[in-house]
Amino acid sequence: MPRKPAAIKKPAVTKIFVLDTNVLMHDPSSLFRFEEHDVFLPIMTLEELDNHKKGMSEIARNARQTSRMLDELLAANGEDDIDEGIDLYGPSKKLASGRLFLQTEAISADLPQGLPTSKVDNQILSVVIHLQKKFPKRPVILVSKDINMRIKSRALNLLAEDYFNDKVLEDTDILYTGTRALPDNFWDKHGKGMESWKKDSRTYYKVTGPLCPQMLVNECIWLEKDGFTAIVKESAGKTAILETLIDYSHPKNAVWGIMARNREQNFAMNLLMNPDIDFVTLLGQAGTGKTLLTLAAGLTQVLETKLFAEIIMTRATVPVGEDIGFLPGTEEEKMAPWMGALEDNLDVLTHTDEASSGAYGGDWGKAATNDIIGSRIKIKSMNFMRGRTFLKKFLIIDEAQNLTPKQMKTLVTRAGPGTKVVCLGNIAQIDTPYLTEGSSGLTYVVDRFKGWPHSGHITLQRGERSRLADHAGEVL
Repeated sequence: MPRKPAAIKKPAVTKIFVLDTNVLMHDPSSLFRFEEHDVFLPIMTLEELDNHKKGMSEIARNARQTSRMLDELLAANGEDDIDEGIDLYGPSKKLASGRLFLQTEAISADLPQGLPTSKVDNQILSVVIHLQKKFPKRPVILVSKDINMRIKSRALNLLAEDYFNDKVLEDTDILYTGTRALPDNFWDKHGKGMESWKKDSRTYYKVTGPLCPQMLVNECIWLEKDGFTAIVKESAGKTAILETLIDYSHPKNAVWGIMARNREQNFAMNLLMNPDIDFVTLLGQAGTGKTLLTLAAGLTQVLETKLFAEIIMTRATVPVGEDIGFLPGTEEEKMAPWMGALEDNLDVLTHTDEASSGAYGGDWGKAATNDIIGSRIKIKSMNFMRGRTFLKKFLIIDEAQNLTPKQMKTLVTRAGPGTKVVCLGNIAQIDTPYLTEGSSGLTYVVDRFKGWPHSGHITLQRGERSRLADHAGEVL
């Protein structure tokens, strides 16, 4: 009996996505992120873009970029009827096969009583209602970064979604930690035919086994039962080369008087002090030692080994509470209120024994040390970073979780020859509007740089500030 031919699957009905202004201001390329579906821009979205295009902020730049992109799309469309939509296949470099529609007709505000029609959000909602009636067989979905806008649209029985395409990871629990615990039987499964050798006081192991393909270059590994710690130097197929680490928890290896207090801090210090690693990211909650370890490593390599000319520190100036308005003074003086963490950590690093005698003891010694350190640490605002190139600098980007991927790219690409970039942050403390753990610039660089031979990442787990701070972090 001949087989029955399989039924031909009909293509699914394409959707219409109505974009809120905040989506375009967050990601100008969002027009090309909806694959085979159509994109609709209400006239109020274009009006709001126009209102936000002035200024030097990231939002203003994105608004201008979106306007330029729309202008190019319209110019490329030529004499074709705009009511038929603009084909996105070519302009999106084959990423999107849908069409872009602009609102070309007046739409009556068909809204429930009590909703003011003068409000921009409500006018966009009325466009969604109109499209829903015009295309009853096609899903019409509002895409907005504004939570209240999504709540309001759902209350009116309209479909609404957040814009997810900017996310690096859907679940930050799977974010690369930079560390790996080895199983107790590691040497049994990977020790056969193992080669080992010594070079510059380091021991190297060439191991072969099933875990090796999962290992990434510069990933820090440890074996609990015998205290073995190492870093992956090479990984190719089922073979990996491991290099033992320097023990920075021992007083003789202290960096600027600072010793590692736990395993992750020791891993971090090895990355920070390694001249072959140009880019380091440290993630961790408040009090895990990110800034202190980085400053200690920076000061040692600037003032003692002379590997770098100076330390440059910058951070995103997003206030936790109310802003304090315009600040007087020079660039460094304006940045001073944001740099309290730097001052606190320098106090720890420049402590001197009050009872000690001699030329460098007491308050005089502390003041002299502070002056020397202060001359080698520059505080710079991120607003003036474009176009700069840093040569032989130890660049620290603090509170990096508040940066967008685009801002992060702008900063990291400032690095010239001999410069090391260190990004510090806690993705659980994001203050920038519309930025989430999944779309933060810090998450972005951790994911994109993993496995590169000249970068390293560590997620610091244990707080070392105080028992009060640790308990507050757990229960509050």
